[in-house]
Amino acid sequence: MTSSSQPYALIFDMDGVLINNTPTQAKAFQLLFRDLGLTTNARRLLDRLNGMPASKILETVFTNPVPEKQLKEYAAQREFLYRVLYWDKRKETPGLSRFLQDAREAGFKIGLGTGSASDTISYIIDHLELRRFFDVVVGKDDVERGKPHADTYTATSRQLGIPPERCLVFEDALMGEQAAYKAGMRCIALSTTLKPEQFQAPLRVIKDFTEITPQHILELLEQNPPTPKPSKELAKRQYMKL
Repeated sequence: MTSSSQPYALIFDMDGVLINNTPTQAKAFQLLFRDLGLTTNARRLLDRLNGMPASKILETVFTNPVPEKQLKEYAAQREFLYRVLYWDKRKETPGLSRFLQDAREAGFKIGLGTGSASDTISYIIDHLELRRFFDVVVGKDDVERGKPHADTYTATSRQLGIPPERCLVFEDALMGEQAAYKAGMRCIALSTTLKPEQFQAPLRVIKDFTEITPQHILELLEQNPPTPKPSKELAKRQYMKL
């Protein structure tokens, strides 16, 4: 693959990367907020905090502390709403399967690193028959702290057996981009959720996987661009009054 004997690894977030589901996620949150009597704008909230576990996102919308058990119940309610809304809409981001197949043939190791729980991961990747492409799948249940902490991507890198500096993350969210940089990895952003200018410093922003090939990725990585320092401002998770 390269002058080095060690391969590169590609690590993918799930929501907004493998699938373009952010509008449906936002609608599910909005329905929950309506039920709870909250006026928070779900789409604006996800623009800022998407990538974090749902219970952690929900924690930011209350002015007063809410018990963890209650937050998890709200998150489960949101998950139910999301699955009902998204049931007939599940489809991969354009070009994904071909890109993953070509990446495997080119010698890349491939991992999935998501804040979703195992049943939600299965709801997407097994329905779309994508699991066969991944050497490693890491989700919410496999790490202590979710994004923007580095744990998800650090664990994926470790299980793949590839050092962080040889890993490239595909993300659609600010929290995920920050997690990648905290893990010492570079990032390519997908503009499924945010506008290109809203990201911090990805190597490239793509609309979908028809716009890039494994050879393009290899050329980018062989240039050895530095890993950006994570932005403390972008990783803030304060109550946003949205």
